[in-house]
Amino acid sequence: MSGGLRVWQDMEKEREALQTWKERVEQELDRVVAFWMEHSHDQEHGGFFTCLGRDGQVYDDLKYVWLQGRQVWMYCRLYRKLERFRSPELLDSAKAGGEFLLRYARVAPPGKKCAFALTRDGRPVKVQRTIFSECFYTMAMNELWRVTGEARYQKEAVEMMDQIVYWVREDPSGLGRPRLPGALASESMAVPMMLLNLVDQLGEADEELAGNYAELGDWCAQRILRHVQRDGQAVLENVSEDSEELSGCLGRHQNPGHALEAGWFLLRYAIRKGDPKLRAHVISKFLLLPFRSGWDPDHGGLFYFQDADGLCPTQLEWAMKLWWPHSEAMIAFLMGYSESGDPALLHLFYQVAEYTFRQFRDPEYGEWFGYLTQEGKVALTIKGGPFKGCFHVPRCLAMCEEMLGALLSHLTLAPSPGSPPAVTPARQGAK
Repeated sequence: MSGGLRVWQDMEKEREALQTWKERVEQELDRVVAFWMEHSHDQEHGGFFTCLGRDGQVYDDLKYVWLQGRQVWMYCRLYRKLERFRSPELLDSAKAGGEFLLRYARVAPPGKKCAFALTRDGRPVKVQRTIFSECFYTMAMNELWRVTGEARYQKEAVEMMDQIVYWVREDPSGLGRPRLPGALASESMAVPMMLLNLVDQLGEADEELAGNYAELGDWCAQRILRHVQRDGQAVLENVSEDSEELSGCLGRHQNPGHALEAGWFLLRYAIRKGDPKLRAHVISKFLLLPFRSGWDPDHGGLFYFQDADGLCPTQLEWAMKLWWPHSEAMIAFLMGYSESGDPALLHLFYQVAEYTFRQFRDPEYGEWFGYLTQEGKVALTIKGGPFKGCFHVPRCLAMCEEMLGALLSHLTLAPSPGSPPAVTPARQGAK
């Protein structure tokens, strides 16, 4: 067999595999979005029910601000990015969710602190002493502005962003978290991760805001990179304020899914910066390293938590398989392949995607189960709750659909099997 024919056949196999996965992902995204549109909309008060059983039945009408903001963002993103979701119903539901947030999310207006949980009609139930409700509020408002053009949404997004940055970088006292004498001065990877994601969100196609947040993005990326510890052999969830490993369980704590999510956030940052060296470092340390340590060799799937020294984690759910780390892994490996062209990353995408579609998706009622045992059996039949809503699964599927489509459009085949390809498969952003 000639070398040209072999290359042509390999490219044809790649094209067929990518096309098959694009079709699977598209169909699954349609089913997932249909589930939330059918079962989660509160027509009386606005916003969304997220505590949904297997068949979509509402089992609790509390509304979680994280998930309200995420669903508004997700609906707007789908409306803006994918033509088949450009429906009045989807946009009207997003706007109703956004208006619910505007009216009720903040605990004591004009203060910026948002609740964590609200009653169905918007009364605050619980507040977290973190920035994350406010972060998802910001994402929702920015996307609403992008699809409606209404300046009041963007005004809310920018003002809340400024407040979040103030809490993180200047004075956290407004979060209500007391400084206790025995508490370790630590930094969770979640905070700079979330801020880097917001920098990406607000700066998209907006040169002025991208410039305003450029220094913040650099700061976030450097803070995340500090979590690579032990001579580059571990990504730790928490480090000290001076970038050192912490003692005890807190210091040894690892979250493979979080590292992978940070990985694709950093990949997008490296692409914006035009930095192939950083891209290679991120693929090595935030994609391959956590996957190698976090993949269960016996049953498949990613462990939820791990101990860097191989000790037994204290969290009861440490060995469970959860929906969101696998969603993040699918995004991370497909993005890594799209940017580097390394076939090993595509094979890891296939490995994770096959496990995820086989174990998490519910072919009977739609959407995905969120919580599996270590062996991959369904532990909780719910489709939504205080932390699982219309976000990780559809975001993963929508992003993968877009990346698969771009890869297919760049995969140029030879004019005939007897001659070599005119061009090799181009990768998005390949340097």
